[in-house]
Amino acid sequence: MKNIKEYLQQHADEILGDIKKLVLAESPSLDKTAVDSCGEVLQSIFQQRLGITADVEHQDQLGNHLKFTLGSEGPQTTVLGHFDTVWDIGELPLREEDGKLYGPGILDMKSGLIQAIWAVRALAQRDLIKDQRIVFLCNSDEEIGSVSSSDWIARHAQGSAQVLVVEPAVAGSGALKIARKGTGRYDVTINGLAAHAGNNPEEGISAVQEMAQQILFLHGLNAPERGTTVNVGIASGGNRINVVADKAVLGIDTRVTHAEEAQRIHQAIMQITPFTPGITLQVSGEQSRPPMQQTPASLKMLERAQRVAQALGFSVEGKAVGGGSDGNFTAAMGLPTLDGLGATGAGIHARHEHILIANVASRAALVAGMILGDALPEGETPCHK
Repeated sequence: MKNIKEYLQQHADEILGDIKKLVLAESPSLDKTAVDSCGEVLQSIFQQRLGITADVEHQDQLGNHLKFTLGSEGPQTTVLGHFDTVWDIGELPLREEDGKLYGPGILDMKSGLIQAIWAVRALAQRDLIKDQRIVFLCNSDEEIGSVSSSDWIARHAQGSAQVLVVEPAVAGSGALKIARKGTGRYDVTINGLAAHAGNNPEEGISAVQEMAQQILFLHGLNAPERGTTVNVGIASGGNRINVVADKAVLGIDTRVTHAEEAQRIHQAIMQITPFTPGITLQVSGEQSRPPMQQTPASLKMLERAQRVAQALGFSVEGKAVGGGSDGNFTAAMGLPTLDGLGATGAGIHARHEHILIANVASRAALVAGMILGDALPEGETPCHK
């Protein structure tokens, strides 16, 4: 692995340039024009670095998804990564400071995609990609639950020998992610009856009062001892202070460790009933990602990653985390899946989102080692700091 790492270190400026180029192509999930423009930038990088073009999965409302394939024979390694972000255009600047590169989506997860591209390039330059097929699945809607890409991912990942998810490493430790919670999203619309708050409030039915009661009920579904969280992240209602509110809305995020809890939470939310006579409710949503649970196959992948990291002169551990990713889908399919193979840094979904520049080459080399599998090329020996 030493020579692969050296190659990547020699090209560190080019890798960083590609990261900056992709980050500057801002891509908020719901802006199809921007996301597709970012996808075009990503395609140009694949063409320049690997000489391959995309199979484009066109979407009417959301950004198009991109599939890149290298090789046609042998076991398939699937690399998962998304290029949409949570940031509106112009909300965060790209800047470099104290060995850190800041920018919208730079950690989650545009750097991971670029590192994976360069990992494959390093292998290709040494003629190490033999008897295997590498498939990159780059989707445009992960940040909103992969609503249009989950089936597409399942279709093209089916039968993979391994799935490498280049989402960011665990902040602080650089750990890989061996288990993730399943996630769900729900919306509740509460309809009441408007009335003048001073003249005839008794004729109104307050949707805001109902909203408060529903929030308390939903909070009661939390079961932290079982790894279950229910968070009402959006709550709004009414439009004037002197009017009994006739409408309110709730947005709910759920996280579960076990499938049984996913079923319990789903049924409880979908079957909520009004506390107040005259109120009507509309409830929609689902458990969008199944839990990603540690399996013997994922543990074997972690052990291999640890051997590769040791050969590269550093160490990694595995951790369970609360956030979901597209690796949840492939793990639920029974495919060996390892997550958190992307960049190191901190600030996912925060204004200080950044990567650690010094680790870019090493993390790319880690992905290269995972693609190689258990067989290191002749002459590759462990290197030490």
